[in-house]
Formats: sequence, C-alpha cells, structure tokens
Amino acid sequence: MSTVFKRLLGVTSAGVEDVGLKGKELVVDVSPSWRRPRGPACGKPGTIHETREPRLWRDLAFGETVAMVRYAPRRVHCETHGVHVEAVQWTAPKSRFTRRMEELVAYLALQMSKTAVCKLAGIDWRTVGTTVTRIINEKLDATRLDDLSVIGVDELSFRRNHNDVTVVVDHVRQRIVWVGEGKSSATLAEFFKALGPERAKLLTHVTMDLSAAYRSSVSAHAPQAELFFDRFHIQRLASDAVDAVRRSEVRAAESTNGAKALKGTRWPLLKSAWNLNADESAKLADVQRTNQRIFRAYLLKEGLADILRRRQPGVAARELTRWCNWAARSRLKPFVKLSRTIKQFSAGILAYIRTGLSNGPTEGLNNKTRLITRRAYGFHSAQALMAMIFLCCGGITLSPPLPSPTGSP
Repeated sequence: MSTVFKRLLGVTSAGVEDVGLKGKELVVDVSPSWRRPRGPACGKPGTIHETREPRLWRDLAFGETVAMVRYAPRRVHCETHGVHVEAVQWTAPKSRFTRRMEELVAYLALQMSKTAVCKLAGIDWRTVGTTVTRIINEKLDATRLDDLSVIGVDELSFRRNHNDVTVVVDHVRQRIVWVGEGKSSATLAEFFKALGPERAKLLTHVTMDLSAAYRSSVSAHAPQAELFFDRFHIQRLASDAVDAVRRSEVRAAESTNGAKALKGTRWPLLKSAWNLNADESAKLADVQRTNQRIFRAYLLKEGLADILRRRQPGVAARELTRWCNWAARSRLKPFVKLSRTIKQFSAGILAYIRTGLSNGPTEGLNNKTRLITRRAYGFHSAQALMAMIFLCCGGITLSPPLPSPTGSP
C-alpha cells in the first residue's frame, strides 16, 4: 500500500503511514524519510525547534474523490536563517497545495479560462491567480534581463478606456522579459531602471512602432541603440491615409449617385493588388475612372509598399525620397502629413530595409497574449494580465502530471 500511494502521490522521499476516507476526501498520512528537518531557504539539516499540528495539502483528485496529504510539519532552527517551518518535498513554502497540483492548475490556465479551471480542478477562482503567481515567482528566470542586445517594445490593451501594458521582448531568445502597467515614457523608464545602466549599454537594436513616448525613453537610457520601424507600422499609416481620403471624398460627394459609386471600395483600396479578386478589381477600375483623388491615394499606398519590399538600402533611400516628394505634392492632406512623418523617421525605416529586423516577433507573442485576454473576457487588473503574460510567453517550462501516451486500445 505504501508503494502504491507513494507512486500515486508522486512522493519519493517520504513514507505512507496511513490512508483513510473522510467524506469525499482521501487522506494520506505521510512522513519524510529523513530524521533531521531541513530549512526551506538553504535545504540544510537543522535542529527541531517544535512540532506543529498536522496540516493538509490538496493533491490531485481521483475522479470525484479529492486526495489530501497530511503531515505535522516541524519548525527547524537553522544557524544561517533562524527558525522556520521545515521544507517538505511535495509542496512549496506557504502553499496549501502540492507542487504537482499547482503545476496542473498553471497548465490548465494556459489552455482555458479561469472559470473552467475552477470547475475542473475544484478550486476557488482567486486561487487560480494565486497559484499562477506562485509558479511564476518560483520558475521565472531571474537572469532574463542579462545579455540583452536586441529587444522589441510594444503595448497591449487589456480593458476598455485605454488600459494598457508595455511589453519588452528579447528577440534572440524569443520570449517576453518585462511587462509594466501603462504605455508612457515613464513606464518604459521602469524597464531601464530594472535593467540598470550597465546592461542598458549592451543594447544594440530596438524595434518598436512610432510611439514618441517609447522613442524618448530609449534615447534617454540607451542612446547607442539603433531604432527600427518595420513595414507593418508604416504600411498601416499609409492604409489609414487612404481610408481618410476615401471618407472625405464620400462626404464631399455632391449627389447620391456619386456617393453610391464609392460604396464598397474600402477593402479593394486597402488590400494589396495581388490579393484582389475579380469583383474587387472591377471596383478598383471604377474608382480609377470616377475619382482620381482616391486612386492617387491608392497608388501612393502601393508605391510605398513596393519601396518597403526592397532589399537594397541605397535604392530604397532614393525611392523613399522620391515618394515623399510625390506625396507632398499630391494635394491629399493625409499623405502630405504622412510624407513629413516618413521623412522624420526615415533612418529607422531604412534600418529595417537594411537588416530585415522587425517587430514581428513582438507582435506574434502579443497575439498569444491577446488570445488569453479574449478567452478570459478581459482582466480586472494589470497584475493579473502580467502574470498570465509571463506564464504564457516568459520562457517558463511547466511539468504537469499528465499521463504518458500509449498505443491504441
């Protein structure tokens, strides 16, 4: 019996003293195999200070029957750390759950909503968040900010009314290394405070969008780092400019027939030329015949996209200058404004063309986090979201007690 329950409970360095049923709970009394208790901080044997009353730790369930581990912990006197409750193999300090129960809860939190985890594991809703936080504090790499050279910075919204967090990604190791509440320059300054001036000097490349707050913070704390603005953000600005021109033309249409002629042209104008179907190509041809201003905006958008696809920095620099002059003379206010923006950030745009380094990995990790946010129908606090971000994309490896795959029955 002792061997069977030791295997079921995953306890290797303790013996099973007794097993009994208490309602729908299976209570297993255990005792460590060592005589001298060990301190929780250093793991070294110490002297027994006193023995406490027996405690129960929640373990996995056998169907509807919950397994509980019962043991009377001793207080150990350590010469280095003083008097503390002894460390036991099956649980973390100050936890009411076994380690494998916490691992399973954290693994389930990655796969489903907290409400579903509560029903499946039979625990309280708040306990899920507490367990996730404990796993992160134990397993998150304490050296994740060391040797950073190429990072990406982006913001992530988790609730209405512009509740955001700032995310910093390590491009080399493909994981999130820091999360802070807000998206201001002061928020990113907290990252550089945690990084420290010595490690900040090792940064060589930073990818981001055109946020003035992020740019000012990076320039203040890591002026040697080269900024990169990838094509995704630049092309999004061009698409927004096309849509602004289209909306203004629809409003300015003198007759109902003129407005109707522009109906249904939004997506053909925003899509790439190679991605249009027959109906969308026909719509675009109609725009070319009926509204030269909108079609000029479409040509400007496609011209900029062609420049950003180039791989020769010298050619791209000349073409970008020509495009900015064309946009400035286009008499389209959104593109006149965009031409000034691109001139201001041309160095970061050309750096992207030269190296191909983009904010794509950051956006990819943020998409994984957005999936968790949608599944949870939002988060009540930034701290809850930050815990899930680290659990999902912080490089944490979980070891849940899952069965080994077997052959077909």
